[in-house]
Amino acid sequence: MNQATFSLATMAPAMPEIALLAMVSILLVADLFFKANEKHLTYVLTLVALVGTAVLCAASAGGGSTVTFNGMFVSDLMSQVLKVATLLTVAATLVMSRSYLELRGLLNGEFLCLALFGTLGMMVMISAHHFITLYLGLELMALSQYSMVALQRDSVRATEAAMKYFVLGALSSGLLLYGMSMVYGGTGSLELSRVAQAIQGGGHNTLALFGLVFVVAGIAFKLGAAPFHMWIPDVYHGAATPATLIVGAAPKLAAFGFIMRLLATGLQGLATDGWQPMLIILTVASLAVGNIIAIAQANLKRMLAYSTIAHMGFVTLGILAGTETGYSAALFYVIVYALMTLGSFGMILLLSRAGFEAESLDDFRGLNQRSKWYAFVMLILMFSLAGIPPAAGFLAKLFVLQAAIDAGYTSLVVYAVLLSVVGAFYYLRIVRLMYMEEPVSEITLDPRAGTRWMLSITAIATLVLGLAPAPLVELCARAITASM
Repeated sequence: MNQATFSLATMAPAMPEIALLAMVSILLVADLFFKANEKHLTYVLTLVALVGTAVLCAASAGGGSTVTFNGMFVSDLMSQVLKVATLLTVAATLVMSRSYLELRGLLNGEFLCLALFGTLGMMVMISAHHFITLYLGLELMALSQYSMVALQRDSVRATEAAMKYFVLGALSSGLLLYGMSMVYGGTGSLELSRVAQAIQGGGHNTLALFGLVFVVAGIAFKLGAAPFHMWIPDVYHGAATPATLIVGAAPKLAAFGFIMRLLATGLQGLATDGWQPMLIILTVASLAVGNIIAIAQANLKRMLAYSTIAHMGFVTLGILAGTETGYSAALFYVIVYALMTLGSFGMILLLSRAGFEAESLDDFRGLNQRSKWYAFVMLILMFSLAGIPPAAGFLAKLFVLQAAIDAGYTSLVVYAVLLSVVGAFYYLRIVRLMYMEEPVSEITLDPRAGTRWMLSITAIATLVLGLAPAPLVELCARAITASM
């Protein structure tokens, strides 16, 4: 590696990552010098770092596709869109979680710096153009999230969830790394564009295909698709709700970028006989497991965990189409999903208080009698998750199903629609509890202004994207076209 690799021109595409790394390094040191009554400064600086980095990403968007660091890092419109969405999702999570974290003594430098390091890992994953960069970003994100789940040291449930997450995560990382080594053995390169060229040239595709099986298994775990979903319900239930939200929302955006880099860019030549049949299995299993098992859940966090599995089935269905239309539909879907997840877990944070977790479905009984606005917010979010118009979730599913039909997967589309009808039951059950049942206890809703505004924004944005999706749809289409 020569000195030119570290020139300003070559480092410019990675400037958002460099800026975020600099900020988290400063925060690690600065937090040591803040007094007990000044710890809120760490929180403020964390939000400044996230929003500032998002602005930096947005400012660099539209500059074309640039590959730097000897082919290890790529900056294009898709990466910038995903990074901005990731950064804003994490920032929104922290804004909604402030009261919850303060009451439980978790609003500290450790939690906030782990959130930033995890976000940095997601950004590296999104812009990776090399197997090594992909793996480094993935592990930086994963190790940060293992620690965040386990940070609630006095909770046996959180510790157990962290152990399960760590063991299964290490196993999936091993599968992914082994698969990448097989692909390297079959193609002779770790750079994604050269891997694609080698596969198109008809090299040792049998060895690469063997490695692809392990790669898809590792991807499915990170995405939370069945049958690699075992960790999701336990981690969602066991972790503190802010940690659950950080694990459940923004990483799905990074996982989409991970899939696009690996499958749609590097291993596109193995689509027909390789990863598309595997994605069919993942889609069928995810839609069935997620929608059917969620019906039996009385805990809202576990229900949303199985809901996540079902939604990842729709994401893989869009990617399965193997066309730019399918990829852009999946990108639109994953952005809308992150927005819906933010609002849904934000409602749990809203109703939780010191010593009480509002994670049971019964906790939402009679919510309309306590607050008509927050009941309406939850109604919009549940309609969107169920795919009921005019919420954005309806159009997200419609675009994915249309792309799958165009690609010839008509029977799979019918299957997805039928299971979506099944899934609507457990979402509408919450609406019934809020509007048609009496409250089981008196809970005073007095959230911070940040929580109120953020929840309202998620609901309004969900409605706006359902009524006027054209700008985001066009942006997603341009982002996918630029990355292909």
